[in-house]
Amino acid sequence: MSSETADPRTGQNWKVDVAGYTVDLPIVAIKPDFAISLMMVIDLGVRFGEHVGTKLAARFASLKPDIVVGTATLGIPVAIEVTRALGLNDYVVLQKSPKIHLANALEQRISSITSKGEQRLLLDRAAIPLLNGKRVLVVDDVVASGSSLKGSLELVRKAGAEVVGVGVILTEARDWRETLGSDCDLIQSLAHIPQFSRTGNSTWEPIPGT
Repeated sequence: MSSETADPRTGQNWKVDVAGYTVDLPIVAIKPDFAISLMMVIDLGVRFGEHVGTKLAARFASLKPDIVVGTATLGIPVAIEVTRALGLNDYVVLQKSPKIHLANALEQRISSITSKGEQRLLLDRAAIPLLNGKRVLVVDDVVASGSSLKGSLELVRKAGAEVVGVGVILTEARDWRETLGSDCDLIQSLAHIPQFSRTGNSTWEPIPGT
């Protein structure tokens, strides 16, 4: 099997308690000596989605957000469940794929640890009235490097919103703290995961300090 088609899964899992709901996440190699534990929230079932939505909503209910914003693709189910748990109806999705109705969208450039190359975040201008002058809760599945989340915050603020909180299921390692700066104070997460390294052919171990 060539390096281009090699399966990056290592055969190891990392167990994490997500606010009382235990999941086993596959450890996936990003480089020969570096790996992450990968959470695909869309593969973890309806009960998990409802659980994280309820738990995150409880963290931010006292802030009385007017609307929830999530980022495509894996932030969408988080946004839906948090919106439902808060008793709200509308939510806004920041897209990453250009579509015909996004030709004139507000745009922010980002990068991600799990995606190759630079990406764009796109906000449909038709959604701006939902955000302008509103108290907004931004949610996502995982924050790792912080680049994607920083882009989301900048784009929402371009639309005239006040970001009152940021909710994520998992924080990963610590790089995001430097990227987000003072916005770290807005973040609430349900659990934390490290990153992993190995020596030679040994098993993957958490990197100290992550």
